[in-house]
Amino acid sequence: MKRLRIVGFVLMFCLVAAGLARAPRTALAAQQVITPTPQDASQSPIRVESGLVNLFVTVRNKDKQIVDDLVQDDFKVYEDGQEQKIAFFSKESDLPITLAVLLDTSGSESDMLPAIQDAASRFLRRVLRKGDEALVISFDSNIDLLADFTDDPDVMESAIRRTKINVPTGMGPFSVTQSGGTHFYDALYLASHDKLSDEAGRKAIIAITDANDEGSDLQIPAAVEAAQRTDTVVHVLLVYDPAYGPPGFDVAKKITDETGGRTIPVRGTKNLEDAFDQISEELRSQYTIGYYPTNTKHDGTYRKIKVEVQQKDMDALARKGYYAPQD
Repeated sequence: MKRLRIVGFVLMFCLVAAGLARAPRTALAAQQVITPTPQDASQSPIRVESGLVNLFVTVRNKDKQIVDDLVQDDFKVYEDGQEQKIAFFSKESDLPITLAVLLDTSGSESDMLPAIQDAASRFLRRVLRKGDEALVISFDSNIDLLADFTDDPDVMESAIRRTKINVPTGMGPFSVTQSGGTHFYDALYLASHDKLSDEAGRKAIIAITDANDEGSDLQIPAAVEAAQRTDTVVHVLLVYDPAYGPPGFDVAKKITDETGGRTIPVRGTKNLEDAFDQISEELRSQYTIGYYPTNTKHDGTYRKIKVEVQQKDMDALARKGYYAPQD
């Protein structure tokens, strides 16, 4: 763990749980239960302490290949339509990364889970370098913190291997009266707001799910806002079994587009390894761009961001906005 200690984490959960008006339901740590509510985002806003806006940008050409040889003058940045002066630029690929790996353990992933466990374990061993850290969370009708921030690949793999499908016996893809749920939005919110908010540097969530939410207390806007306020990029590996119905592609695309990440559809186990490879490549091939906004108001408003590359046939992938600090 870098900066956020588990004692503070447990204490915060207890304080939040004590203030809830209804019975808690979502578990994130052993013997710790909280129910996220829409009021969490408004009552406990995550403030931006520095005037510098940081962007992590990935560039691909028309053939979808990573472009890693650009310079500062190749980029233009706009905030609410106004061009901004770039104050900081880097293409250092070794900047430390803090990852949150979210694993969907609802019934719809039952046939895919062994392959997900194998591929996720290999991914973490391959992508993490000295100075990086990761945590592992599983989500279904509960949200469980299986491994807190660590740089030990054995601890992470052990956590991933402990994931199991949480679905009542006899429940299948065509059951009408299913219990439980898939609390995808709540898991995203908690990973961003409660775990990544105090971490520095590059932050990313890798969610392995079919993106079909059932039973979350929060909705998509709250989950997206939590990621945006903590400068967290969300990538979704859209792993799904057609027998359980179509995946939530539009949901996944909205979340990743708004935070600067990617949605990669993975139907079956065949392309799972390749999907992890693509995410690994992107995490290690980002440009860092920083600017001081011309709009200096501390009004807490959402500011739209657009990053352009001067060369033709190149697309820049970056978050689409941020929340200004508020006095």
